[in-house]
Amino acid sequence: MTLQELEQHLLALSPSEKVKAIQLLAQSLGNTWQGIEKTPGVCGGEARITKTRIPIWVLVEARRLGYSDADLLTSYPTLSAADLANAWAYAQAYPDEIERAIQRNEAA
Repeated sequence: MTLQELEQHLLALSPSEKVKAIQLLAQSLGNTWQGIEKTPGVCGGEARITKTRIPIWVLVEARRLGYSDADLLTSYPTLSAADLANAWAYAQAYPDEIERAIQRNEAA
C-alpha cells in the first residue's frame, strides 16, 4: 500500500477510528505498548499481557478458534477489556511476530 492510498483510507475513518489509528502509530513509534510487555525468560520472551503469563499469540489463536472477547474475559478472569484491546492492537501491528509465535508453539 502506498502512502497516498493509506491517506485515503485514513481520511475515510470515523473520528473514533482515527483516534485508535493515532494511538497505534504513536505506540509503534515508541515501541512501547501500554499493557503489553516482553521479558526474556518469561513466556519464552513473547509479547504478553503486562503482569501475567498470557501471551498475545494465545489470545489471537483463541479468537481464531471462535472465542469471543466475552469468552476470553470469562476464561481469563484477570484480564480486562482494555487488556484485550491492547492485545488486538499489538497483534494488528505485528502480525508476522504473532504468526511466528503461533507456528513455533504448534510445532512444539
